[in-house]
Amino acid sequence: MRPVSNIYAVRTTMGQEVNVALLVENRARVRKIPLRSIVVVDEVRGFIMIEAPTPHYVDIATSGIKHVKGKIHGKVNISDIERLLMPKPVIESLDVGDIVEVVSGPLKGMRAKIVRLDRTHQEITVELLEVPYPLPITINADYVKLIEKAQK
Repeated sequence: MRPVSNIYAVRTTMGQEVNVALLVENRARVRKIPLRSIVVVDEVRGFIMIEAPTPHYVDIATSGIKHVKGKIHGKVNISDIERLLMPKPVIESLDVGDIVEVVSGPLKGMRAKIVRLDRTHQEITVELLEVPYPLPITINADYVKLIEKAQK
């Protein structure tokens, strides 16, 4: 049987979430505090989530750390933060006409315009902007980064 564990939210200085998480992790290792996980969610600025058996362990792990502002009373339901923890596929934010930059492969660093999307196969067809003639190329959507949304 797995031991009971709860998730607690700790307020931090905005922009210092990762630093606080690293300090808490280090303190938990050195003092052998039974924390199960420390999560920094990009969409939730000013907070880190700590999984521990009781709030007492969270207090011990965070007390005296410079950028910790306090602990939110009560537990955080996993269902409340579950949607923040699941990564969204890159292709969901892309549309035809968007300008992207290729971030992987032999075309790395080149800018392109999306001409077709295949959401089922996670592929996009792009035309490179830095070549003298249109050259449609199909690549995986994970290999691009959105630069500019299409004008409607």
